[in-house]
Amino acid sequence: MIEGGFLYLGVIIGMAGIIAWLEKQSTSKFFKFVPGIVLIYFGGALLKTTGIIGSTEAVDATYGNVRDALLPMLILLMLLNCDLRKLKKLGPKMLIGYVIASFSIVLGFAITFLLFQSLYAPETWQAFGALAGSWTGGSANMVIIQGVLDVPENIFGYALIMDTVNYSTWVMIMFWLVPFSAAFNRWAKADTSHLDEVSADLKNEMEEKDQQSISFVHLMGLISIAIFVSAFSAEIASLLPQFGEIVNATTWTIFIVSIVGVLLAMTKVSMIPGSMDVANVLLYIVIALIASRADFSQLLQAPIYIISGFVILAIHALILMLAAKLFKMDLFTLGVSSLANIGGMATAPLLAGAYHRSLIPIGVLMGLAGSFLGTYYGLLTAKLLSFL
Repeated sequence: MIEGGFLYLGVIIGMAGIIAWLEKQSTSKFFKFVPGIVLIYFGGALLKTTGIIGSTEAVDATYGNVRDALLPMLILLMLLNCDLRKLKKLGPKMLIGYVIASFSIVLGFAITFLLFQSLYAPETWQAFGALAGSWTGGSANMVIIQGVLDVPENIFGYALIMDTVNYSTWVMIMFWLVPFSAAFNRWAKADTSHLDEVSADLKNEMEEKDQQSISFVHLMGLISIAIFVSAFSAEIASLLPQFGEIVNATTWTIFIVSIVGVLLAMTKVSMIPGSMDVANVLLYIVIALIASRADFSQLLQAPIYIISGFVILAIHALILMLAAKLFKMDLFTLGVSSLANIGGMATAPLLAGAYHRSLIPIGVLMGLAGSFLGTYYGLLTAKLLSFL
């Protein structure tokens, strides 16, 4: 049994590193269906469930301290790639599509929670809030909300199962619909001419940053900025008032870090290469930490959660169909808007590229918008469900 804090941290990070390496080096299709993050989670949960990781004060203290330190750094580094000024180029229909997709997911969670509330485990509203953060942003947002709400690890495990099973199914459906876009656009009477001009401009901007090489100075600068801003934000947050379970010191810290991140994204700091790479390293470590607290010996309630996930997505799809007819939106706009929420940076650019390679930058920008807003949509959902 692992009882020491430092050994616990070494084992968890070591496991995450091995899985990340295997995911990068493997040519198997396995990782297309089972992402590395999912393997890390189940690996950490297995170590906890089998008793290899013990429940000691040293382990608990290491988990809490490291997680609380890395979360603000993670969100700051991700937001350095999100220049809100560029989102204006997406046009009103793309932005409308994104907003409708986001709120349809929040509404789906509320309706589904009302339908099956009596069948859920206690504190499921917290797990759904974290999952809503993922389905309106990405895995990082889910992790952040888990930290803000302090979601119990066992309940958080249900959310992860939904995020794996339901999410994977939805992504497959979105890609399956690509060949039918022409027929869908005729049904919705949509005009797609504006996408060609927008995608050309965005592609040139992104290629300029991608051509830069990452150096020691770049990595040192990114890590230094992330640690300083996170520490300074946490200090300010400790002085601000707290309201209930949601608006606490962690919430204020994330809020301050988010504001600073958005502002820095409009400066030359955003041009430092490597921010997403460092952010992904932190994401894998935080996921591994959270997973190490999950005990999967009580997953008998998982089926109702999977069913709930499909109900949420069905409501989401119905609202998007209505929006397509009302606003004459094309399938590309709706699909990328949907995956910018539910899939985030992991799938929105891929779906955009499935329509046309020049449209990939639009998927990137939409995914980045989700990275910024997902945390707040998730907290909104959690607050709404807590009333219900």
